[in-house]
Amino acid sequence: TLTSRLSKCHKHHTLQIELSLFILSSGGAELLFDGVKKHHVTLPSQSEPWDVKQLLVWIQRNLLKERPELFVQGDTVRPGILVLINDADWELMGELDYRLQDQDNVVFISTLHGG
Repeated sequence: TLTSRLSKCHKHHTLQIELSLFILSSGGAELLFDGVKKHHVTLPSQSEPWDVKQLLVWIQRNLLKERPELFVQGDTVRPGILVLINDADWELMGELDYRLQDQDNVVFISTLHGG
């Protein structure tokens, strides 16, 4: 089958198909995405597996509407934004190094609220 042939490819030549993800934001984080809380996105295929670090760059280029400094700091999310991957704290999943899988749910929750 095609799947078994693909899995036999050398690690350096792994064929990556595009990934379909659900990106959700709440707690105020959605305001950075034009008030849209749920995005169903398709990440293009690439030779390296997609990880969260690359996803953050993609989000900045494709989804963030304003003030990216309120979402990212350096190459990670800024303090005060909680990240869940498939309902688990991303700290348990490897944070930036977590390799995204097709149909993953990635949630960004702002815990910073203006007073």
